[in-house]
Amino acid sequence: MENPEVAVGSCSAHDDENLCSYRRHLSISQEGLLEDQLRRKLKFFFMNPCEKFWARGRKPWKLGIQLLKIAMVTVQLVVFGLSNQMVVAFKEENTVAFKHLFLKGYMDRMDDTYAVYTQTDVYDQIFFAINQLPNISIGNHAYEKKGAEETALALCQQFYKRGIISPGNDTFDIDPEIVTDCLYVEPMIPLDNTIVGKHNLNFTLDFHRLVMVQLKFNLKAINLQTVRHHELPDCYDFTLRIVFDNKAHSGRIKISLDNDIEIRECKDWHVSGSIQKNTHYMMIFDAFVILTCLASLILCTRSVVKGIQLQREFVSFFLYYYKKEVSFSDQMEFVNGWYIMIMVSDVLTIVGSTLKMEIQAKSLTSYDVCSILLGTSTMLVWLGVIRYLGFFQKYNVRIFWDLRALLILTLRAALPNVMRFCCCAAMIYLGYCFCGWIVLGPYHVKFRSLNMVSECLFSLINGDDMFATFAKMQQKSYLVWLFSRIYLYSFISLFIYMVLSLFIALITDTYETVKHYQQDGFPETELQRFISQCKDLPNSGRYRLEEESSASLFCCCNGCSEHM
Repeated sequence: MENPEVAVGSCSAHDDENLCSYRRHLSISQEGLLEDQLRRKLKFFFMNPCEKFWARGRKPWKLGIQLLKIAMVTVQLVVFGLSNQMVVAFKEENTVAFKHLFLKGYMDRMDDTYAVYTQTDVYDQIFFAINQLPNISIGNHAYEKKGAEETALALCQQFYKRGIISPGNDTFDIDPEIVTDCLYVEPMIPLDNTIVGKHNLNFTLDFHRLVMVQLKFNLKAINLQTVRHHELPDCYDFTLRIVFDNKAHSGRIKISLDNDIEIRECKDWHVSGSIQKNTHYMMIFDAFVILTCLASLILCTRSVVKGIQLQREFVSFFLYYYKKEVSFSDQMEFVNGWYIMIMVSDVLTIVGSTLKMEIQAKSLTSYDVCSILLGTSTMLVWLGVIRYLGFFQKYNVRIFWDLRALLILTLRAALPNVMRFCCCAAMIYLGYCFCGWIVLGPYHVKFRSLNMVSECLFSLINGDDMFATFAKMQQKSYLVWLFSRIYLYSFISLFIYMVLSLFIALITDTYETVKHYQQDGFPETELQRFISQCKDLPNSGRYRLEEESSASLFCCCNGCSEHM
């Protein structure tokens, strides 16, 4: 690229007519001036905000908005997180209260072991839950009403359509079609089941055919604890399902209580005091966050568009004057990935803030969606902080800028090799997952499903819970126990000592290469060599005259073409 020969004499049939006409009437000095202007324009484009301020006196609005946005988005997330924390606590505490209220003899941490083993216990549990309905609890719960009457409790049983089972004779005759039979109970009417199967309901269980029994009823509540934190309360609908699971027909009927929660806008409410004012203040703050992110989105979109326009100009210049194609890597230098990440973050923040305002106004209750949007946007905003560490390398600690460059360049250079390596390692990992699931699943609790197998093996790769994984293996089958030892030892040896070491070696090798380039200089691309010929410093004053000189040049050229 040093002293390149500029082709100016001829135009091919594929060249743009305006450009050909323009080139025919350019003098050699004008061509050199145009090339210098493009170099200066490119150098200005790749300056950081501080250097652009020195070059043309432009205030770094994008930088200021991003720094302001970091603080605002973080405060917004913390406020919403504290509010969401109260919602989660209210849900979990209600679920625990319902388990103690409707499950006879329930104790904490019994979810995996809570079961009954006799027919009497099954009836006792069912009618205990029904008789607890009039008591409800000490909280502010009530039954769902349709008009003036409470919604009835649904007591349903699922069983095989026909079944004659005789385990003593090793015979059975069964129709596997599932039949569901339900009856409805008024919640305020107590039942009597002093004798098994004898009660004031036409409800009897055939345990030989029984698959499942389910009690379903609805409760409502209001979360009043938010009032103390100057927030408007929410209204909750609880759909409770008490399930007696007899699918295995093993003599053990597992009992579980599922609580499906739906948050609704309260129909009629009034709160005295300054809660509404605080809500309005928070909504004003959220609106300001939206405006800030909108300004950031507009500025970043403008910069990305300018980069693409400059990319096309540079590609055209190289094609027509040097008869060269610009490499793809050089073209991608004009597409600022940081700006694209900021634009994605801005869009997520705008949508998430809008949802948050609707939640505060009690028009929507999409807490999970809002959490995902605000959480992802805040994560991207803080990832963007890495970019700003390089803007003040002359005034900040030098090591920050060096580490920032090392981190970004290492990730970018190592990513292709790491992805290819991970694809190959994933094939081995999936093979171990399928093998462990089918062989060890019946004998080990951590291998009961493919998801659990994957989680267990990933924990082993990171050295977590190794002894427990070995110790919990059942020894009922010596062949399977021996296979489990070979399986676990080979997996740990292969992935920890070989695959993981090679993975780290890939990144380390790339890191050393980048560090060597950082010390001795990176190989220059055509774009960098082209820009490096511009020796004008940011504070030289040449950049302030760039637009004026460019305009006068084109004006002069247009005048020449008219006289020709």
